[in-house]
Amino acid sequence: MIRRSYLKYPIIKYGIVGLLGTGIHVGVLVLLVELFRVPAVTATTIGFVVTLLVSYVLNRNWTFEPTGEGSRTQFLKYLLVCSCGLLLNAGLMYATIHWIGWSYLIGEVLTTIIVPVHNYIWNRYWIFSVPQQRQKETS
Repeated sequence: MIRRSYLKYPIIKYGIVGLLGTGIHVGVLVLLVELFRVPAVTATTIGFVVTLLVSYVLNRNWTFEPTGEGSRTQFLKYLLVCSCGLLLNAGLMYATIHWIGWSYLIGEVLTTIIVPVHNYIWNRYWIFSVPQQRQKETS
């Protein structure tokens, strides 16, 4: 069980949201494929979109301090970062499998390490960053 004192760190909250997002994505994928016979590529795309929306709301309202920036602009930035993360994931998988010749499982391990770090940095310091003036006022 996670102690509450750890929940003051955004990286811990971000990890929890990421785990929840992974569960939601896989759950939507399996539900759509197995129950509704939706093709897997379509189902995983729907799962990605659902996860994107849920993780944005949780990261905006729980993981990171509110920034005062409009939610529409912030969401578009979030969408851009997630899309870049998706492209990074695909690129790393392609390079690992086709250029280096490693197993896709090694590629998955690499992407599981690199993509969340990439996304966290952009989320923390660009999308959900607190303006310096507000940081000074709260110090």
